[in-house]
Amino acid sequence: MDGSPDVEAQIRMAQERGDFDGLPGAGKPLKLPAVHDPDWWVKSYVQREGIDTSALVHPTIALRREADTFPESLVVLTSEEQVRAVLEDFNRRVITEWRRPMAGPSLPVVARQVVVEPLVERWRALRAEVERAERKAARVESTADSALPPAGVSRRLIARLTRTPS
Repeated sequence: MDGSPDVEAQIRMAQERGDFDGLPGAGKPLKLPAVHDPDWWVKSYVQREGIDTSALVHPTIALRREADTFPESLVVLTSEEQVRAVLEDFNRRVITEWRRPMAGPSLPVVARQVVVEPLVERWRALRAEVERAERKAARVESTADSALPPAGVSRRLIARLTRTPS
């Protein structure tokens, strides 16, 4: 050896000096990758970078997941024409996926087209509920606003003007 202390001795001396005190993560378990997981580094990268994994799924799976959100995801649309356009676009994308040439092993999962009319009917019912809730919220807000003094008028002035003489 060249006269320098070994690694273990250096660590002990650093501990005694307090070099490791107050480090971030002190006292917490280490996040170690699964020993037998060959993709540990990809998974940790995705988690560390906050990557949206929904973009990583196969197009067929993405289409099936999208279909599962109908008609609730369409409730923000305000006309039947818009709803029909979205559903017909979805069906076109499904057909495109059916026609996509397979490279490598095929997925046993098949995306299916949606039946437009029943979904439009369900959308109408949901949309009616949303509109009722919006009207009710507007009435409540309107009532609350009427209890407020007009702009520029202080509450003290209103109290003074409405006070009964004693």
